[in-house]
Amino acid sequence: MNYQDTLDWMFKQLPMYQNQGKTAFKKDLSNTIHLATHIKNPELKFKSIHVAGTNGKGSTSHMIASILQEAGYKVGLYTSPHLKDFRERIKINGKEISKQFVIGFIKRNKLFFEQQQLSFFEMTVGMAFDYFAKQKVDIAVIEVGLGGRLDSTNIITPEISVITNIGMDHTQFLGTTYEAIATEKAGIIKPNTPVIIGETQKETKDVFIGVAKVNTAKIYFADDITSDYKSDLKGNYQKHNIKTATRALHVLNEASFNISEENIRIGLQNVIKNTGLKGRWQELQLAPKVICDTAHNKEGLTYIVKQIGQEHYKTLHMVFGVVSDKDLDSILPLLPKEAIYYFCKPNVSRGLDAETLKLKFISNGFKGQAYQSVIAALDEAKKCANSEDLIYVGGSTFVVAEVV
Repeated sequence: MNYQDTLDWMFKQLPMYQNQGKTAFKKDLSNTIHLATHIKNPELKFKSIHVAGTNGKGSTSHMIASILQEAGYKVGLYTSPHLKDFRERIKINGKEISKQFVIGFIKRNKLFFEQQQLSFFEMTVGMAFDYFAKQKVDIAVIEVGLGGRLDSTNIITPEISVITNIGMDHTQFLGTTYEAIATEKAGIIKPNTPVIIGETQKETKDVFIGVAKVNTAKIYFADDITSDYKSDLKGNYQKHNIKTATRALHVLNEASFNISEENIRIGLQNVIKNTGLKGRWQELQLAPKVICDTAHNKEGLTYIVKQIGQEHYKTLHMVFGVVSDKDLDSILPLLPKEAIYYFCKPNVSRGLDAETLKLKFISNGFKGQAYQSVIAALDEAKKCANSEDLIYVGGSTFVVAEVV
């Protein structure tokens, strides 16, 4: 199989939450443990940082990786989902895993995958760990896919654990209260391993303190500190992620790492250059200004709408699409009704039909039209907008993936 054949097999033969949703989710680590044993436990061969949270875990992971690179370390980075190419998920010092390694890993283990009926995410985690071990990284930053306690990444024993925040997302898997979701994400806290909590929330603080106490894990709340660090990631919400990342690196320094204040400063200012991160308040063009962002839940969109309100424009155009299991009732009250909406369906099987999305919005007092694709919606927005207008593209990671 060539690279495209390999990807086709991965995407089509195995269930994947990114495309299918709930039917692809497995609340069990046994498959990952069996796979790790099969490939000789690569997760034991490199140091790691584990990052969970409802929002900001991707940005925080990339910030931490960028800073570690500036400090001279060989840094693995595992994140999900990807925007354009599968290989974005697995990088070392900003360079994507080779097509040859992807092909070879699947070829070597294909029979095992089929026999064990591994999910897309399980085998991708195995691939990342195998790659980082073989490439002898100094440390890898590992982003949780979903939840924490039973996420496939949770077979690692990290140097530190990081939990950015808790929000109401993926409630069908993680629970319907902040406390229940926090309990799932607190599952990445390991015995005698420091944990950094990005945002102090009254509903979840005691949950984290309790789990940390049971594990004799020292706990730090990142928003206790003041910070004047700046980043090339420009979303207002990044101020929380900057605090979380820098607090994590300061704690890591206590574990025999050598990261200077200059490394932190330069690393934060070069996240995009060092890691290739895309889709976070990313400016796609000027006159009219086009901004995209992967925020897709209540907490994330709250920050986005506030930042849109700080922009200067005559008319706001919103290119908007979501997945079919999105809780629209939780986000509709946040969105600006004065905007003109261009409803679209992201090109994944989970995408919500644009006409269905339009009807929901129109019945709640919004105005706009449905379009056959994300690109068609954006093209129409560009035609309708003048040079002093603002076009925002978002609602789903998959919408942003089609425009970056």
